[in-house]
Amino acid sequence: MARRGTTEQDVLNIVMNAGECGVIQSELWKTITADSREGSRAILRLERKKLIQRKKELFDGRWTYRVSAKRRIPKVATIIAIPCSFCDFDNRCSDAGTVSPNKCNKLTFWLTTLVINNSE
Repeated sequence: MARRGTTEQDVLNIVMNAGECGVIQSELWKTITADSREGSRAILRLERKKLIQRKKELFDGRWTYRVSAKRRIPKVATIIAIPCSFCDFDNRCSDAGTVSPNKCNKLTFWLTTLVINNSE
């Protein structure tokens, strides 16, 4: 029997934890023990809020949707890689200071690398 009160938050948590590949919509219903009607409504509300995206996919000979989160859960490795985390000049760094994020070679290199890696 379907669980009453399936919330958008339940669905969003599962989709976000599924990672980049997302989750098949029919498999999602099994995970949250919801019927397709109740789950579809939650999915549509999340899609209208632009928190998730759906892509049509052929799965086990049937058309369904793969649901994935538009935003990802940040990983610690991405935060640690920011050069500002362990910078010797962090206490003197400001827009008006002698050390500035606008003129920082380490920060510029890191941002450029991120852009290049994400465009590939």
